[in-house]
Amino acid sequence: MNVTLGSSLLLGAVLVSSQSLAAGQITFVSQGGAYQEAQTVAILDPVAEALGITIHQDSAPDAWPMIRTQGTTGQAVWDVVDTPPFHCVRGGEQGLIEPLDFSRIPNAESMPDEYKTPYSVAYEFYSSVLAYNPDAFDGNPPQSWADFWNVEDFPGNRSLRNHPLGTLEAALMADGVPLDELYPLDVDRAFGKLEEIKPHITTWWTSGGQSAQLLYDGEVDMVMMWNGRVSAIIEEGASADFTYNEGILQNTHLCIIKGAPNLDTAIEFLNAAIDPEYQANLPLHIDYGPGNPAAFDTGKISDERAQELPSSPENAALQVLSSYDWWTSPEGEEAERRWLGFMQQ
Repeated sequence: MNVTLGSSLLLGAVLVSSQSLAAGQITFVSQGGAYQEAQTVAILDPVAEALGITIHQDSAPDAWPMIRTQGTTGQAVWDVVDTPPFHCVRGGEQGLIEPLDFSRIPNAESMPDEYKTPYSVAYEFYSSVLAYNPDAFDGNPPQSWADFWNVEDFPGNRSLRNHPLGTLEAALMADGVPLDELYPLDVDRAFGKLEEIKPHITTWWTSGGQSAQLLYDGEVDMVMMWNGRVSAIIEEGASADFTYNEGILQNTHLCIIKGAPNLDTAIEFLNAAIDPEYQANLPLHIDYGPGNPAAFDTGKISDERAQELPSSPENAALQVLSSYDWWTSPEGEEAERRWLGFMQQ
């Protein structure tokens, strides 16, 4: 009897120990490349140390297929995903993403309502910008999407992202639509404008790393890129530059997979990751703005540095803020389906 009791106690101890270990880890998914390297140093490593947890990392430039698969099968292996908010909202509405209990996320209180959804919180800001090789344009580089579409006055190889978000907005701006009148998007007009430039696009890139390599290697003269990717290759010595003019200001959100294996730890991590002190670290390592604007009040981000960030007031005024409400609407979903047909033509 004592042996049985001892065995039971030992088994119980092992189970408790296993549960404790499981509670002390998460799998975090982001988009890879220079961005994920920067957030690892700026946010992930400090948060892991502060919370005493282990953060396993994965990368998925397009997380939606895996969100759908894991959420649908009920066999989640991811916990927290850094992804565009329309993935979080769409996933939440389809029962694939956990709804957030904001009483457990006090750091979200300092964030504007437009930076939160019932399923996610803003994590960082970036921009899809017009980047180019200045050596290809003799002191007169393209400065607008109309210039990008102008193949006569601005000849050269071009590249756009193989995704409608941002690309449709650029097409409409190239066609003369003012920034404050873009939404709701005139999808027919956008695709009509894209048909004009399609024969001149040498590559439709599918990852930020690919876009950076295209410009770095001189394979293209102008390209839609994420601003942080351009900055990274400039620091590496590439002949490259970009403009925030007519940029598409975007952000990623943090959300939690439905049935996440480490749910409580995931919530604890999510709250810490948007702490202004950790958020303020990110712009010290890459040219992306903090998702929590309270980070600008920490004293870590200098005024000079703030002027270089996509979400600073001066730079934001030159850009359009992407409407994730529109992209999660039936019209936005139809635009995504139509994009697939456009690329197959």
